[in-house]
Amino acid sequence: MNEPTSTVSMTVNGASVQREIATRLSLVDFLRETLRLTGTHVGCEHGICGACSVLLDGDPVRACLMFAVQADGHAITTVEGLAAPDGTMSVLQDSFCETHGLQCGYCTPGMLIAAHALLEQNARPSTGQIRDAISGNLCRCTGYQQIVDAIQLAAQRRGDAVSLAAQRGGDAVSIAAQRAGDATR
Repeated sequence: MNEPTSTVSMTVNGASVQREIATRLSLVDFLRETLRLTGTHVGCEHGICGACSVLLDGDPVRACLMFAVQADGHAITTVEGLAAPDGTMSVLQDSFCETHGLQCGYCTPGMLIAAHALLEQNARPSTGQIRDAISGNLCRCTGYQQIVDAIQLAAQRRGDAVSLAAQRGGDAVSIAAQRAGDATR
């Protein structure tokens, strides 16, 4: 018996993707198996742990709970899409490294997605808002404090880049990149 298929077209990490897929293929399996974007992890497969979180049109969703056909026509951002095109880590990713918010790393992609979505909506979240934003993501390694610290550091750095850009009349992204380059010298 032949399995039903559909053609899906979507944008994944800024690139247009079109594939013929089984209609029952989950979004997480499409990303990991079909597109080989393995940064999105599979944990519980019930939408509880958050390891499979991705952004769908900028909003975090559990990729294990969605069929890939449901993402047709939408923009998906995985943890790989948070980095710059040249592979340079984002301010958020760098902050996770600096504060040791990575721990074993299994929950990290989902935490980064949740944190990115939060910081896009709220540039200066309180500790309570951060804890609320990551509350749907489980981490078995830590008491979450390093993760909260990482998000606070990223918010501060992103805010500093915007403030510096305003002072210089420039672009916050290029100024943040310049500052990162200066720090490595």
